[in-house]
Amino acid sequence: MFQFDRSVPKSEIDARIDKLQKELQKNDLEAAIVLQPTDLFYFSGTGQQAHLFIPAEGAPVLMVLRNFKRACAESPLDRVVAIKHFGEVPACLRQNGYPAPRYLGLECDVLPANLYFKYRQIFENAPVTDISPQIRLIRSEKSHYEIDMIREAARLMDEVAAHFQEILREGATEIELAGILEARARKLGHQGLVRMRLWGNEMFYGHLLSGADAAVPSYLSSPTGGSGVNPLIAQGPGLKPVGRYEPVLLDYVFVYQGYLADSTRIYAIGGLPEELMAAHAAMLDIQRRLKEEIRPGIEAGKVYALAMEQAAALGYGKNFMGTEEHSVPFVGHGIGLELDEFPFLAKGQTMKLKAGMVIALEPKAVFPGMGVVGIENTHLVTEHGLEQLTHFKEQVTIV
Repeated sequence: MFQFDRSVPKSEIDARIDKLQKELQKNDLEAAIVLQPTDLFYFSGTGQQAHLFIPAEGAPVLMVLRNFKRACAESPLDRVVAIKHFGEVPACLRQNGYPAPRYLGLECDVLPANLYFKYRQIFENAPVTDISPQIRLIRSEKSHYEIDMIREAARLMDEVAAHFQEILREGATEIELAGILEARARKLGHQGLVRMRLWGNEMFYGHLLSGADAAVPSYLSSPTGGSGVNPLIAQGPGLKPVGRYEPVLLDYVFVYQGYLADSTRIYAIGGLPEELMAAHAAMLDIQRRLKEEIRPGIEAGKVYALAMEQAAALGYGKNFMGTEEHSVPFVGHGIGLELDEFPFLAKGQTMKLKAGMVIALEPKAVFPGMGVVGIENTHLVTEHGLEQLTHFKEQVTIV
């Protein structure tokens, strides 16, 4: 009944589990239980509702609440079993030859408190260690398989960016244009939802914003916000009509087979004031500087410091990555299955970049009452520096 030709290869899943098992052994943990949907998919190949038990040694057990048949079809794991409710977990583990662990790793950065207390109860208050930093570090270095997925996402993102210049027209509302563009993205296979790890952050395709609306701040950890369509979803495209001679920002994410590519391009109908054109050129200069400096071994915080230094030298220190009171202290972020992966190119971050990481660089300048200009591209960190994966033209597109 269920047949999928897009499953994650078994060799890929096995390699990921092996890395996590090494981390468990290093931290004297007997097992980890993976629950967060993206982590679950990463280590099991399925997004069905399940608990993934990964012992420090031995075969993992995927305990599926719903839907068991789909999980069996999607996951290459050897031990996939059905359970009816949470309380069956200990018995299920015993049936598979695993006693209740005395020391347990959980994803404490995202685990709901109620589940945390349930696990403490059913495993007789076994000491819990937050295993999420190790999981996120493992996920930050992409395999060849993952890089291929991101390359294709980037190619499709370029196609969406090119299509936008064909549909952009004066008087259309942001949300109307977003709907047309997103229909094109869906036709290309976009999953719609853009996963984010940070609690309370969410994204649907991205931001399509025009003029002063783009400079409206929001709760989202982003230099751009937008009015959105209502106070509940207070970000993203709203009901503002697009006008002439104002910047139209397309900060979108394409998702291919779960993997993301992030891109920002600026468009305008008729042209832009010289002040904004100059600011956009400055953001391209900052991107060039960062690409010259980024190599494996550089600290993520140093990348941010270099960007701030360059922005100030060019005269945009007060506009860089938001206005002073609303600016965000980063210039880029890791990207993969989620939009906010390690590393964060942010103030004070000491994590060193490694070959195989994929990062989005996004120098932007925000002008209240006028709009936002700038650039964002997805890059692969290689032994020799950055390889840019998104390639649609970077100058302002005038239609």
